[in-house]
Amino acid sequence: MSALALAGCDDQAWNDPYPKQSATANTVYTAFSEQPKHLDPAISYTAEEWLFIAQIYEPVLEYNYLLRPYTLQPLTATAMPKSVYDPVANTTTYRITIKPNILYQPHPALAQDASGTYIYHNLTMQQARQYQSIQDFAHTGTRELTAADYVNQIKRLADPSLNSPIFGFMSPYIVGLQQLREQLATAYTANHCELCLDLRSYDLTGAKVIDNYTYEIKIHGKYDQFKYWLEMLFFAPVPWEASKFYCQPGLDDHNINLDTYPIGTGPFYLLENNPERRMLMQRNPNFHDEYYPSVGMPDDQAHGLLINAGKKLPFLDQIMFSLEKESIPYWDKFMQGYYDRSGISSGNFNSALSQSSRSIQLNQSLVDKGVRLSISDDLSVGYWGFNMLDDVVGGYSEQARNLRRAIGLAFDVQEFITIFANGRALVANGPIPPGIAGYTASKPVDVAANLQQAKELMKAAGYPGGRDKDGRKLQIYYDVVSSGDPNQRSVIGWVVKQFNKLGIDLIVRSSDYNRFQDKLRSGAIQFFALAWNLDYPDPENALFLFYGPNARVNYDGENAVNYSNPQFDLLFKKFKALGDDPQRLKLIPQMLAILQFDAPWIWGYFPQDYILSNPWYGNTKPNPVSLNTLKYVQIDPNMRAQLRLQWNHPIVWPMFIVLVVLIVLIMPAIIGYKLSTKQKARRVK
Repeated sequence: MSALALAGCDDQAWNDPYPKQSATANTVYTAFSEQPKHLDPAISYTAEEWLFIAQIYEPVLEYNYLLRPYTLQPLTATAMPKSVYDPVANTTTYRITIKPNILYQPHPALAQDASGTYIYHNLTMQQARQYQSIQDFAHTGTRELTAADYVNQIKRLADPSLNSPIFGFMSPYIVGLQQLREQLATAYTANHCELCLDLRSYDLTGAKVIDNYTYEIKIHGKYDQFKYWLEMLFFAPVPWEASKFYCQPGLDDHNINLDTYPIGTGPFYLLENNPERRMLMQRNPNFHDEYYPSVGMPDDQAHGLLINAGKKLPFLDQIMFSLEKESIPYWDKFMQGYYDRSGISSGNFNSALSQSSRSIQLNQSLVDKGVRLSISDDLSVGYWGFNMLDDVVGGYSEQARNLRRAIGLAFDVQEFITIFANGRALVANGPIPPGIAGYTASKPVDVAANLQQAKELMKAAGYPGGRDKDGRKLQIYYDVVSSGDPNQRSVIGWVVKQFNKLGIDLIVRSSDYNRFQDKLRSGAIQFFALAWNLDYPDPENALFLFYGPNARVNYDGENAVNYSNPQFDLLFKKFKALGDDPQRLKLIPQMLAILQFDAPWIWGYFPQDYILSNPWYGNTKPNPVSLNTLKYVQIDPNMRAQLRLQWNHPIVWPMFIVLVVLIVLIMPAIIGYKLSTKQKARRVK
């Protein structure tokens, strides 16, 4: 009976996980797999966390959604920042002017009474502890975005209580940032009872407010790539009121802080933060005027990406992120229409795609449903690295170089991509990924010829057949991070197999993430695998991984292999100094040749993103360099509701079969019971 009732429901699918009123809501439904740890823009530094806060915070610059190559453009700035170099002081000053009339989202930190006094800035401990979440505050307020808010955030990068992950990188550039860090550390020691300091009372030489809408940033020397950092969330504005509000004793007892409840000027704000279940974003009612781009690439018109040209953003009312730790439930809900987009895991690859020697095709069942596939090159590189400080695999002797080259040639990276990524990656021959100036495609590889050459190099290195001059087998230690990934054992086995081709014993050492990072920092490591996601679309952000002063050991930089070659360093410094000069690109082949010669990496692979979109999800163009793109998304909620009903008809005929079987099984018992009852009745008579 219940099955028939479900089948008769004509306004909502029987298995719909969302409330009935949400069937036609202008809401995007998506998922996240890892609970965000930090939503404070001074601290957050993962793509998973930026997916949330990129919709909330607004730096002065952003990347154009449609244009390729990736192009910076003003967001809250009135124009691209102007820079002036002072050769005497050897400093560069960037002057930035922001647009007027940009308002913050409604927030209790900005709530004021009729006299202009902040309502919630002087809570007692007892009062603060009464609030369980940000929604418990009865009053909210807003104010205009100012240049001082951007300067306040730059100061926050130096705050030792926050421990911003980019302080070490930015302190040599931003004038006075290191000195401010020391000044704040002293102040915290002197005022140890205070939770935080009012940064308005501290000056930063390298960040100066000119007027309400203009500020300057001064950096040491020339560093034209600094403009890319201005697009990153580390340089998004944070009002002083937020620090004042959140630093009140008692609020943090209920996890009410800037790390859980951001405050921004972006198109959305965080309405609900429940990372164990869902994250719900709401359209910011105070969002300033911003419009869908009117100019794109030649094929954007044909793909329908300019239909909304000039229309006001955002198009959505809400974004609901649900926690999905496993890929199978995510995939099932996408197929049922309960998630609007989906990636493709290895386990779901064959359900979604058909692979031939020539191409990868979307399966016909998905084509019939109107599902669309988009493929884009991710701005990242996966690699295997040698610690160049190690006595065996490191160093710059001919023997060490031959050993590293031999191992690199033995690695069949294309096989790795086929087995573990279903072909969704490109073989790398350097650190610069596709879509970035200086990228060169890898040529087809003769695996057998490479292996033969590798064996010859092993002889030249003094390890014929993988044995040293005393006949002992060469042993190399491979450090990995233990994880819950069921494929990890297979991946490790494949790597061991590559070393076995040369007669080398690879000894695997597994440790947790923190211990692995300690080994990298101390240099107590030989061989390992890592990946690097580019922060911005410039070859400098890939090549700096080999710059000597960026070494992990001693400098705690991103040069994890501790590579140091004076010739490379000299070219790299010249490369950086040229800024946007086209001549800089001519230096890239020279630097890559040096890296190929020294072989500090096994050039791994460039991952590709395969994303599926249901037919009601529009304005989709892959943009791996930018995450603030949900403001461009448009959906057709009525189409979604209709297709959900169509795709989720309950199958009731098995219920009837079960019912018939039950009747057949139960009838003898019923008949027997009735007969025994009649017999008892006769005896009683």
